[in-house]
Amino acid sequence: MNDAADDAAPTKAAAPAKIGFAAAAGREARHVDVLVVGAGLSGIVMGHYLQTECPQKTYAILEARDAIGGTWDLFRYPGLRSDSDLYTFGFSFRPWRSDKAIADGASILAYVRETATAEGIDRHIRFGTRVVRAAWDSAAALWTLDAEVGAAAEPVRYTCRMLSVCAGYYAYDHGYSPDFPGRERFAGPVVHPQAWPEDLSWAGKRVVVIGSGATAVTLVPAMAETARHVTMLQRSPTYVVALPSRDQIADWLRQKLPAGLAHRLTRAKNVALGIVFYQFARRKPQAMTQRILDGVRAQLGPDYDVGKHFTPSYKPWDQRLCLVPDGDLFKAIRSGAASVETDTIASFTEDGLRLASGKTLPADIVVTATGLRMKLLGGMTLTVDGRAVEPEDTFLYKGMMLSGVPNFAVTIGYTNASWTLKSELTARYLCRLIKHMDANGFTRCEPLADVARLNATPTLPLTSGYVTRAAHLLPKQADTKPWKLHQNYILDTAALKFGRLDDGTMRFSRSEPAKRAA
Repeated sequence: MNDAADDAAPTKAAAPAKIGFAAAAGREARHVDVLVVGAGLSGIVMGHYLQTECPQKTYAILEARDAIGGTWDLFRYPGLRSDSDLYTFGFSFRPWRSDKAIADGASILAYVRETATAEGIDRHIRFGTRVVRAAWDSAAALWTLDAEVGAAAEPVRYTCRMLSVCAGYYAYDHGYSPDFPGRERFAGPVVHPQAWPEDLSWAGKRVVVIGSGATAVTLVPAMAETARHVTMLQRSPTYVVALPSRDQIADWLRQKLPAGLAHRLTRAKNVALGIVFYQFARRKPQAMTQRILDGVRAQLGPDYDVGKHFTPSYKPWDQRLCLVPDGDLFKAIRSGAASVETDTIASFTEDGLRLASGKTLPADIVVTATGLRMKLLGGMTLTVDGRAVEPEDTFLYKGMMLSGVPNFAVTIGYTNASWTLKSELTARYLCRLIKHMDANGFTRCEPLADVARLNATPTLPLTSGYVTRAAHLLPKQADTKPWKLHQNYILDTAALKFGRLDDGTMRFSRSEPAKRAA
């Protein structure tokens, strides 16, 4: 990140007096019209649209950590990069100006922070503020949030009319790591990518990366540049697709057109290609599988065992595809700096791993790229008029609101496209709601589900481990709108940007004080 952006770092909120939540209830709460939880990519999107489309509204962003960026600030492992092109993963309102469509984590983090600084969004962020609980009071038409500030967990209270949770769905404290037999016997470091040590050196060492997802295929070529050898040990293969890190059409458009127009055209092109690619994969899975495997064979040659190491047992997009820019993973394998083993672990040993097949893998370092843990709503608890709300008991309205929970939105991005596309649609829809309520004197909006008539289906259409492990914690969707999460940007644009707000499912009302005032 550049020095100017560093110099403009926002001031952290002052900690209140050291009192408990019970005592804090007697103090005057800090009030804004809209509270946003999370200062990652989604939180910055929400801040932008609140400023541009609801400029009369006050807002604050409560961020549990001490920095902007969310997962892009949390993760520090080698080779960290996006797995979506930056023309769709970036903001529509701030063109991505780098010549690389697939960008490294540091560049993305700088881009998000520079956007927050340039638009003054950073001045609305309260760092080190972890929301513990949020309670809705129908009589006052008000959310009350209890939060803890700093390492001392000093209590502070906020109130707001509208609550927007932009905290993603990953747990930040630690990732998922299975209990491997004999792990304590291994003499070297065992590292999870979510907690990457700053002082870890792998130059000239033998590394085993356990896993085959996006993190593993990123780590392997990055570490292989200096390691003695890197082995990617996978229980089962993943679909891996090589794409150029630069978008030649985007480069040509930037040369011929103004930056803003070139960005919009490239974004539209990539959105359309992504939808076509996904629909083809779902409707013609055998044909898509063949195309992907043909690409792998072209990279690794006819003698490589693609069937064993790169042919999954599931259909394309049952899990996310892994993107490798410029085929860097395949280059590392061709050079001999990296290799793939498809097997299960029998146990760790003092100097490596013993596999179920009887083969041993010597290792100086083991990296457990075994996935993440899901945590919805940043771990906060919700109540509505004293009634506890469990997200898994609710239905997801238009992919962004919980049934029976008033004046509340949660940002959940796409699994088959960039997170940002859905984040922007969610933010703009919430602003539409706010303006509609103001224009009509409403103080409450609440999607109501006729549960008896809805067929519940999983919210995230993936069989990935992190999804299946947490499926019981997620809100449900149905097979009919507006309770269906489309995973389709065009359909969601129609529903969220142009669809009716008063659709018979969303109920608007006024609190008693508002009725008397009217």
